[in-house]
Amino acid sequence: MKKLIFTIFVASGLLNASTITKEECEKKGESYIFAGGECINFKKYNGETKGKLNIVVHGKWDEKTNTLGRYAPFAENLSFETDINTVAIALPGYSNSSTNSIKSLSSGENLAFTKEYVELLSSLVSQLKTKYNANIVTYIGHSAGCTMGINLVGEKPFLINNLLCAGGSYKLDEKNKSEDKISAMDVIDNIDRRTKIVLVYGSEDKISTPKQTKDFYEFAKKEGLDVKLVEATGSQHLDLDMTEASVNAIVELVE
Repeated sequence: MKKLIFTIFVASGLLNASTITKEECEKKGESYIFAGGECINFKKYNGETKGKLNIVVHGKWDEKTNTLGRYAPFAENLSFETDINTVAIALPGYSNSSTNSIKSLSSGENLAFTKEYVELLSSLVSQLKTKYNANIVTYIGHSAGCTMGINLVGEKPFLINNLLCAGGSYKLDEKNKSEDKISAMDVIDNIDRRTKIVLVYGSEDKISTPKQTKDFYEFAKKEGLDVKLVEATGSQHLDLDMTEASVNAIVELVE
């Protein structure tokens, strides 16, 4: 396994654009796409394999964090490791992505469980598939990005083919449930049983504990999902998706 090399992560609000129209977004160039009513900033790295696309989705950071400063090098490494076009996206409120109507993940609790975010990701993935002529999509999500990914395959079961879910949350406490929120436990019956799912947990993760992932894995397996459990030994929550265990699982997932 080749060693991952990352650039310095810049946590700065200088790049963030709060609101922007579709027309303004389209003029910003190839690193922007208007989806779900938001202008999404992304970085794309080329691979030689035709018809496939990897999409990397980050989790919750402080609003205006330059998430692409961290995830673009990871996406570049994945494009090299898998030889597949790989895109890292910045969710609303991060890097240069807008917040026209959707708040950043840091604006409240459990926003990753909202149907609004599922609809945003559905629109974004659909447009990226068209833009890059992809028939097979692998979604790589960390933390809240993982939570949104597993909810997405339940709400839109034929949109993506493979899911690498690292350090996510899979159910809502009763006190947090509402009509505008969903969890993996709510939509598991809708997930296409042909979707390949890998659940990654860090043995030292105190935010998304190993038990959370192991419990969901056992439940998903009993429900007939094509699911695999991977341990990142010694790893904590931060950068769990970038560990050697996760990268190896991604390479295996896309083969």
